[in-house]
Amino acid sequence: MVWVFFLQSFKLLGFLDVKSVPCARESVLYGSVGSLVVGLGHFLATSRVRRSCDFAVGGFICTMLGYWFYCRYNLAQQRIRQRMLKEGMRNRILFEGSSLDPERKLTGNERSDS
Repeated sequence: MVWVFFLQSFKLLGFLDVKSVPCARESVLYGSVGSLVVGLGHFLATSRVRRSCDFAVGGFICTMLGYWFYCRYNLAQQRIRQRMLKEGMRNRILFEGSSLDPERKLTGNERSDS
């Protein structure tokens, strides 16, 4: 019965749908790991519980936002490369075999016409 909850979409803070928003799931996961590392590390260094919890929350926010921007930047770059590749493939199909084909070898008669 508990597993049914995890199969449905999960909304963080009531508005961020972690399942459908790109990079949201990974950002939350890395943020929680960052929170654990920073909070536990600060606690082991100082033995101050309340301050360690404050550092853990700060570590969560910083790690989550840092990975969010990193992931979104890489996603945007990937989409640009995909768009360029798609356009290149479309042009290849469109110009293949014509006089505008850059890979076509020009013969002597075609060079003199231009």
